[in-house]
Amino acid sequence: MTAKEFPEAFFVTGTDTGIGKTVVSAMLTIGLGATYWKPVQSGLEEETDTEFVSRVTGLDEQHIVSEQFRLTEPLSPHASAAIDGISIALDDFRLPEFSTGHLVVEGAGGVLVPLNEEEMIIDLIRHLDLPALLVARSELGTLNHTFLSLEALRSRDIPVLGVILNGPKNESNRKAIEQYGEVEVLAELEPLEEINADRLERKFNDFFNNT
Repeated sequence: MTAKEFPEAFFVTGTDTGIGKTVVSAMLTIGLGATYWKPVQSGLEEETDTEFVSRVTGLDEQHIVSEQFRLTEPLSPHASAAIDGISIALDDFRLPEFSTGHLVVEGAGGVLVPLNEEEMIIDLIRHLDLPALLVARSELGTLNHTFLSLEALRSRDIPVLGVILNGPKNESNRKAIEQYGEVEVLAELEPLEEINADRLERKFNDFFNNT
Protein backbone atom coordinates (compact mmCIF):
# COMPACT_ATOMS: atom_id res chain seq x y z
CA MET A 1 0.00 0.00 0.00
CA THR A 2 1.21 3.50 -0.81
CA ALA A 3 0.30 6.71 0.98
CA LYS A 4 -2.12 7.60 -1.83
CA GLU A 5 -4.01 4.35 -1.31
CA PHE A 6 -5.03 5.01 2.29
CA PRO A 7 -8.77 5.59 2.65
CA GLU A 8 -10.05 8.91 3.89
CA ALA A 9 -10.83 7.46 7.32
CA PHE A 10 -9.83 4.20 8.97
CA PHE A 11 -9.72 2.54 12.38
CA VAL A 12 -6.45 1.44 14.00
CA THR A 13 -7.14 -1.56 16.21
CA GLY A 14 -4.94 -4.20 17.78
CA THR A 15 -4.55 -7.80 18.80
CA ASP A 16 -4.06 -6.79 22.44
CA THR A 17 -3.33 -3.82 24.66
CA GLY A 18 0.15 -2.35 24.85
CA ILE A 19 1.19 -3.57 21.41
CA GLY A 20 1.99 -0.21 19.83
CA LYS A 21 -1.30 1.07 18.39
CA THR A 22 -0.62 4.61 19.52
CA VAL A 23 2.90 4.80 18.09
CA VAL A 24 1.58 3.41 14.81
CA SER A 25 -1.31 5.87 14.90
CA ALA A 26 1.12 8.73 15.47
CA MET A 27 3.24 7.58 12.53
CA LEU A 28 0.19 7.40 10.27
CA THR A 29 -1.15 10.74 11.50
CA ILE A 30 2.04 12.66 10.77
CA GLY A 31 2.78 10.74 7.57
CA LEU A 32 -0.63 11.42 6.10
CA GLY A 33 -0.99 14.87 7.65
CA ALA A 34 -4.15 13.40 9.14
CA THR A 35 -6.49 14.17 12.01
CA TYR A 36 -6.25 11.84 15.02
CA TRP A 37 -9.23 10.77 17.13
CA LYS A 38 -9.39 8.31 20.01
CA PRO A 39 -13.09 7.91 20.82
CA VAL A 40 -12.56 6.34 24.26
CA GLN A 41 -9.64 6.97 26.61
CA SER A 42 -9.36 4.74 29.68
CA GLY A 43 -6.93 6.03 32.29
CA LEU A 44 -6.14 9.69 32.91
CA GLU A 45 -3.37 9.72 35.51
CA GLU A 46 -0.56 9.30 32.99
CA GLU A 47 -0.17 10.90 29.56
CA THR A 48 -3.19 9.99 27.46
CA ASP A 49 -2.86 8.58 23.96
CA THR A 50 -4.20 11.82 22.48
CA GLU A 51 -1.65 13.85 24.45
CA PHE A 52 1.10 11.47 23.32
CA VAL A 53 0.18 11.75 19.64
CA SER A 54 -0.05 15.53 19.91
CA ARG A 55 3.36 15.73 21.61
CA VAL A 56 5.37 13.38 19.42
CA THR A 57 3.92 14.59 16.11
CA GLY A 58 4.05 18.27 16.98
CA LEU A 59 0.88 18.79 14.95
CA ASP A 60 -1.44 21.64 15.87
CA GLU A 61 -4.96 21.35 17.25
CA GLN A 62 -6.44 21.15 13.74
CA HIS A 63 -5.06 17.59 13.65
CA ILE A 64 -6.37 16.50 17.05
CA VAL A 65 -9.96 15.70 18.01
CA SER A 66 -10.83 15.39 21.69
CA GLU A 67 -12.01 12.06 23.03
CA GLN A 68 -15.72 11.31 23.18
CA PHE A 69 -15.24 9.65 26.57
CA ARG A 70 -12.43 10.24 29.06
CA LEU A 71 -12.58 7.50 31.69
CA THR A 72 -10.62 7.64 34.91
CA GLU A 73 -9.30 4.12 35.38
CA PRO A 74 -6.86 2.28 33.05
CA LEU A 75 -9.27 -0.61 32.51
CA SER A 76 -11.42 -1.82 29.64
CA PRO A 77 -13.98 0.86 28.70
CA HIS A 78 -16.94 -1.04 30.14
CA ALA A 79 -15.23 -1.47 33.53
CA SER A 80 -13.84 2.05 33.71
CA ALA A 81 -17.17 3.56 32.66
CA ALA A 82 -18.97 1.60 35.38
CA ILE A 83 -16.60 2.99 38.03
CA ASP A 84 -17.13 6.52 36.73
CA GLY A 85 -20.89 6.06 36.57
CA ILE A 86 -20.94 6.69 32.83
CA SER A 87 -23.06 4.93 30.23
CA ILE A 88 -21.57 4.29 26.79
CA ALA A 89 -23.75 3.48 23.78
CA LEU A 90 -22.87 3.07 20.12
CA ASP A 91 -25.27 5.84 19.20
CA ASP A 92 -23.05 8.25 21.15
CA PHE A 93 -20.42 8.02 18.42
CA ARG A 94 -20.31 9.89 15.12
CA LEU A 95 -17.26 10.50 12.98
CA PRO A 96 -15.97 14.01 13.66
CA GLU A 97 -15.59 16.58 10.93
CA PHE A 98 -12.03 16.97 9.69
CA SER A 99 -10.35 19.09 7.04
CA THR A 100 -6.94 17.43 6.81
CA GLY A 101 -7.73 14.83 4.15
CA HIS A 102 -7.50 11.81 6.43
CA LEU A 103 -8.87 10.68 9.79
CA VAL A 104 -7.01 8.13 11.94
CA VAL A 105 -9.29 6.61 14.59
CA GLU A 106 -7.60 4.61 17.36
CA GLY A 107 -9.43 2.04 19.44
CA ALA A 108 -8.94 0.96 23.04
CA GLY A 109 -7.19 -2.37 23.58
CA GLY A 110 -7.94 -5.24 21.22
CA VAL A 111 -10.87 -5.84 18.90
CA LEU A 112 -12.90 -7.81 21.44
CA VAL A 113 -12.45 -5.50 24.41
CA PRO A 114 -15.89 -4.72 25.93
CA LEU A 115 -17.17 -1.22 25.25
CA ASN A 116 -20.30 -1.57 27.38
CA GLU A 117 -22.43 -4.36 28.79
CA GLU A 118 -23.41 -5.67 25.35
CA GLU A 119 -20.95 -4.44 22.75
CA MET A 120 -17.24 -4.46 22.04
CA ILE A 121 -14.69 -2.29 20.24
CA ILE A 122 -15.28 -4.33 17.10
CA ASP A 123 -18.93 -3.22 17.19
CA LEU A 124 -17.77 0.39 17.34
CA ILE A 125 -15.66 -0.17 14.22
CA ARG A 126 -18.71 -1.59 12.47
CA HIS A 127 -20.93 1.23 13.73
CA LEU A 128 -18.54 3.85 12.36
CA ASP A 129 -18.43 1.90 9.08
CA LEU A 130 -14.64 2.09 8.79
CA PRO A 131 -12.02 -0.30 7.44
CA ALA A 132 -9.59 -1.60 10.03
CA LEU A 133 -5.82 -1.59 10.17
CA LEU A 134 -4.62 -4.24 12.61
CA VAL A 135 -1.52 -3.68 14.76
CA ALA A 136 0.17 -6.80 16.14
CA ARG A 137 3.36 -7.54 18.01
CA SER A 138 6.06 -9.16 15.94
CA GLU A 139 7.28 -11.67 18.50
CA LEU A 140 6.26 -15.01 19.99
CA GLY A 141 2.51 -15.38 20.54
CA THR A 142 1.45 -13.03 17.78
CA LEU A 143 0.14 -15.64 15.34
CA ASN A 144 -2.82 -16.90 17.36
CA HIS A 145 -3.85 -13.40 18.46
CA THR A 146 -3.51 -12.03 14.94
CA PHE A 147 -5.49 -14.81 13.28
CA LEU A 148 -8.27 -14.61 15.87
CA SER A 149 -8.48 -10.83 15.44
CA LEU A 150 -8.63 -11.13 11.65
CA GLU A 151 -11.33 -13.79 11.92
CA ALA A 152 -13.38 -11.58 14.23
CA LEU A 153 -13.12 -8.56 11.93
CA ARG A 154 -14.07 -10.57 8.87
CA SER A 155 -16.98 -12.22 10.65
CA ARG A 156 -18.53 -8.74 10.93
CA ASP A 157 -17.72 -7.84 7.32
CA ILE A 158 -15.19 -5.21 8.36
CA PRO A 159 -12.65 -4.61 5.57
CA VAL A 160 -9.06 -5.14 6.70
CA LEU A 161 -6.49 -2.82 5.14
CA GLY A 162 -3.60 -4.91 6.39
CA VAL A 163 -1.41 -5.62 9.40
CA ILE A 164 1.41 -3.54 10.85
CA LEU A 165 3.86 -5.51 12.99
CA ASN A 166 5.42 -3.67 15.91
CA GLY A 167 8.70 -4.87 17.38
CA PRO A 168 11.91 -6.56 16.20
CA LYS A 169 11.65 -7.96 12.69
CA ASN A 170 10.54 -11.59 12.58
CA GLU A 171 10.48 -12.97 9.05
CA SER A 172 8.84 -16.24 10.06
CA ASN A 173 5.91 -14.52 11.76
CA ARG A 174 5.51 -12.04 8.92
CA LYS A 175 5.34 -14.79 6.31
CA ALA A 176 2.93 -16.86 8.43
CA ILE A 177 0.59 -13.90 8.95
CA GLU A 178 0.49 -13.18 5.24
CA GLN A 179 0.05 -16.83 4.29
CA TYR A 180 -2.44 -18.09 6.87
CA GLY A 181 -4.10 -14.77 7.56
CA GLU A 182 -4.42 -14.00 3.84
CA VAL A 183 -3.52 -10.40 4.54
CA GLU A 184 -0.74 -8.01 3.63
CA VAL A 185 1.79 -6.99 6.25
CA LEU A 186 2.00 -3.30 5.39
CA ALA A 187 4.97 -2.46 7.59
CA GLU A 188 7.31 -3.79 10.25
CA LEU A 189 7.96 -1.01 12.74
CA GLU A 190 11.05 -1.82 14.75
CA PRO A 191 11.67 -0.22 18.18
CA LEU A 192 12.65 3.43 17.93
CA GLU A 193 15.40 4.84 20.15
CA GLU A 194 13.48 8.09 20.31
CA ILE A 195 9.93 8.77 19.23
CA ASN A 196 9.59 12.17 17.60
CA ALA A 197 8.06 13.77 14.53
CA ASP A 198 11.14 13.42 12.35
CA ARG A 199 11.67 9.72 13.05
CA LEU A 200 7.98 8.89 12.65
CA GLU A 201 7.71 10.74 9.34
CA ARG A 202 10.85 9.07 8.01
CA LYS A 203 9.49 5.64 8.96
CA PHE A 204 6.19 6.40 7.27
CA ASN A 205 7.97 7.44 4.10
CA ASP A 206 10.13 4.29 4.18
CA PHE A 207 7.02 2.12 4.33
CA PHE A 208 4.51 4.01 2.20
CA ASN A 209 6.30 6.52 -0.03
CA ASN A 210 9.31 4.46 -1.07
CA THR A 211 8.09 3.77 -4.59
